[in-house]
Amino acid sequence: MIAKTTPWAQAKAVSCWECVRPLAAQIYVLRRRIATITVTVLAGLLFVHVMFGANGMIVYKQKRMDYKSLQKRLLQEQKENELYTQRIQGLKTDEKAIEKEAREQLHYVRPGEYVYVAPAPANPPPPSNHSAKK
Repeated sequence: MIAKTTPWAQAKAVSCWECVRPLAAQIYVLRRRIATITVTVLAGLLFVHVMFGANGMIVYKQKRMDYKSLQKRLLQEQKENELYTQRIQGLKTDEKAIEKEAREQLHYVRPGEYVYVAPAPANPPPPSNHSAKK
């Protein structure tokens, strides 16, 4: 039975090859153009990925700006910490600093001194209603 179907299969393969041969010849002639177009498309896709991808240049620049702003904030916080540390050290050791804080926060006075305290502000007026009158 194999002998009967073999010539038919060969004939079918030859006829398919005859249909495909002009297309294969045309592709062979245009192979450089096809390769150039393929490389160009791949380069374009790679460029888009590098610029706009999850770890692209735009994201990188944004993260770099965030890093710089956090560095500035860190320096500010460190300076503030240093000032507080100096103030604490001053309150632990310097009698004038202790006296200044006691006078300002606790309203302490020396004998014979007077402290003038501003009166508390009056009750604020109620908020006005800006709706239209009926």
